[in-house]
Amino acid sequence: MSNQTAIVTGANSGMGLATTIELARQGYRVIMACRSEKRGQEALQEAVRQSGSSAIELMLCDLGSLDSIRQFARTFRECHDSLDVLVNNAGVVMVKRKETSDGFEQSIGINHLGHFLLTLLLIEPLKAAKQGRVVNVSSGAYKAGKIHFEDPHLHKGYNPIKSYAQSKLANVLFTRALARKLSGTSVTVNCLHPGAVGTSIGVDRNTGFGTRIMAFVGKLPFFLSPEEGARTAVYLATSPEVVGITGGYFYQQKEQQLKAHAVDDASAERFWMWSEEQVGLKPDEKL
Repeated sequence: MSNQTAIVTGANSGMGLATTIELARQGYRVIMACRSEKRGQEALQEAVRQSGSSAIELMLCDLGSLDSIRQFARTFRECHDSLDVLVNNAGVVMVKRKETSDGFEQSIGINHLGHFLLTLLLIEPLKAAKQGRVVNVSSGAYKAGKIHFEDPHLHKGYNPIKSYAQSKLANVLFTRALARKLSGTSVTVNCLHPGAVGTSIGVDRNTGFGTRIMAFVGKLPFFLSPEEGARTAVYLATSPEVVGITGGYFYQQKEQQLKAHAVDDASAERFWMWSEEQVGLKPDEKL
């Protein structure tokens, strides 16, 4: 697999780092897409140490900035003709409502819109691979989610559960819609629930607030380690068992039946159109 290339977003900690290490162990050339140069470099050294692979590199990408995403995709395409695996792993939970640099509520902005734009900008390299795979890290929280079309950026009545659940439902709707749009190509798109994982997802990305809390949570016996949480993502990225399977939602390496509101194709298409408008997708970038 030495010629296969993977991108992992949010690769500097938690499941992203664990996914990076395991893909590198399996012989993939892995690009760690991280927002922070300092944390990214530290994670890169750790990934090289644990995997024993030197085929890992860091590229900066802030999923809360459309300009940063476009720069990342442009740089990648200049250096690589194809992309075998894109693991959209990065995610946030915001206790208080905050906005990205583009004015998006952070959970929908980073967890969905950032990955939406990144994925569409990398469609051609994915199509150029023998069998490109997009893996979206969602959550069982999608079950409580609703797309608030009247106020998707939650200017009114914000709470972290409402925000996070909406963004995780967004991941599922995006997965299914993208799979339909790529039908007939060699690219597959699947999403997953990693389980209850002790990671830094609840940590404020600017202040670091919550670091001690999440460190404690990660030690609780009923929480999975990042390595355990990453297993299904790695499975979807690498396993021959899922060749040709697309539009699925997986948990513990098995496909699961989705709740009715997550298989509403009309709602998914409406949400897709909204997403295109939000990120300013250009005509030649649309599927």
